[in-house]
Amino acid sequence: MESQPLRTSVIGSYPFPGWLEFASQNLDQFGENDIAEMQDDAATVAIQDQVRAGLDVVTDGEQTRFDFNLSFYGLIDGIELEPDSPRKFGPPAHDQRGKHEVTGELAAPRGLGAVEEFERLKRLAPAGCEAALKMSVPGPFTMSGRLLSNDRYPDRYALTEALLPIVRAELEALVEAGCREICVDEPSMSCYGYKEDTKRFVDIFNRTVEPVVGKTRLCTHLCFGNFKGHAVGFRRYAPLFPDFLDLKVDELHLEMASREYAELEVIGEVAKRMDVAVGIIDVKSYFIESPELIAEKVRACLEFAPADRLVFAPDCGLSQTARWAAQRKLENMVAGVKIVRESG
Repeated sequence: MESQPLRTSVIGSYPFPGWLEFASQNLDQFGENDIAEMQDDAATVAIQDQVRAGLDVVTDGEQTRFDFNLSFYGLIDGIELEPDSPRKFGPPAHDQRGKHEVTGELAAPRGLGAVEEFERLKRLAPAGCEAALKMSVPGPFTMSGRLLSNDRYPDRYALTEALLPIVRAELEALVEAGCREICVDEPSMSCYGYKEDTKRFVDIFNRTVEPVVGKTRLCTHLCFGNFKGHAVGFRRYAPLFPDFLDLKVDELHLEMASREYAELEVIGEVAKRMDVAVGIIDVKSYFIESPELIAEKVRACLEFAPADRLVFAPDCGLSQTARWAAQRKLENMVAGVKIVRESG
């Protein structure tokens, strides 16, 4: 798909307003229409913050995925949702997120809700907004990570294969609805690629996106986790390459800022095949990158990849970052990229 030099983008999620955090824990006090109003209001806030920052790409901030019955797992038949966190005390970490029991055949006859989110994004985006409207959908391997295997689905790969056609159908529905940019998030692949078969990962991903290749701008996001600001897994990209160069995407996103730009040279190899989105904002830190620092990092990236192949974004989704920090980080990211654009 068509490239834009030094593009500025986001991954998908954005911080919830404080009132939405409260409301999401007290949904039983709200009616159906109240919840619909909250969804619109929250998405409007996220969109406005991104547009105000001057981004070339905006999302709905995934603001409507604030409760299990509105999330992907809640829309899949054959799952009994895990009711509580398995660990509530001690340092925050990924093991505080429980796994759901699989009780039957996995299916999503009503879809995963992304089309409805996209329709809302189109409706709420400001008139005359020139930014591209992007939707994010988790890939099947990442989704399988929170499901417990059973006799029907004896391991994670069996669960992945069951989820694959569900995700694929959602991507096809998004394209049919007119979505021109979709990010298929597969952070589990980058977290576990050091010990798994990377060629198998590539095959899974490419079969997932096969029906929509060339019909929308396809992206994928590879990072090392960001639950409550904490990473998980072996934080190196080297084990993923060269196999991951065969992913059928137009844009490959890599977490760099929180890793002190380790392995930055890999973007040069990626840029030979596709656009490379560099994570240039650390979403796990409350250090606010200045426009001048961003410009410095953009120029460092230009040492390895041409401008028409480079995209700049936060390391990961911003849902785990306070909104005040997310606002300032995005504004400075756009300002820093603009410095380089205008300097030629």
